[in-house]
Amino acid sequence: MTSPQQADGFAPKPYWNPYLSGIGLGLVLLAAFVIMGRGLGASGAFSSVVAYGVQKVAPEHANANAFYAEYLGDGTANPLKDWLVFEVIGVFLGGFISGKIGNRVKGKIEKGPRISSRSRLIYAFLGGGLMAIGAKLARGCTSGQALTGGALLNLGSWAFMISVFIGGYAFAYIMRRQWT
Repeated sequence: MTSPQQADGFAPKPYWNPYLSGIGLGLVLLAAFVIMGRGLGASGAFSSVVAYGVQKVAPEHANANAFYAEYLGDGTANPLKDWLVFEVIGVFLGGFISGKIGNRVKGKIEKGPRISSRSRLIYAFLGGGLMAIGAKLARGCTSGQALTGGALLNLGSWAFMISVFIGGYAFAYIMRRQWT
């Protein structure tokens, strides 16, 4: 059986072993605790960038808002002072580089035959928005909740992740007809 060829004539490389990848991710999390004194997550990076942007556009509003104040600190906020911003940039760059090395980068919208590209993008945007709202309500994104909170044995993090999987499987069952 031959592997599928892409338009450039090269077959994608196989994915990494998930168990070894999980061990590597655990070691990265351990290094984050040892070096930075805190775990991994992404929502804090986006909050820092948003707080910085709001402060530049409406400084009085940003300084009077309790949510933004948490990220602005002494008023000299700069998202490049937040190491989580660099973490998220590294995740994007690392994912892109890994995709290029594995010959998996392509301009394509993944979807089933019964859904239009427009609908697929709308659902993806709405789902991402719901995840962002959920990340703020849960006081952390899924990566922060699952990796950091789970490693710290936080009951709320475990309950959140169990709920994410239950909700994901239930919604996938409902949406499956769009993909077959």
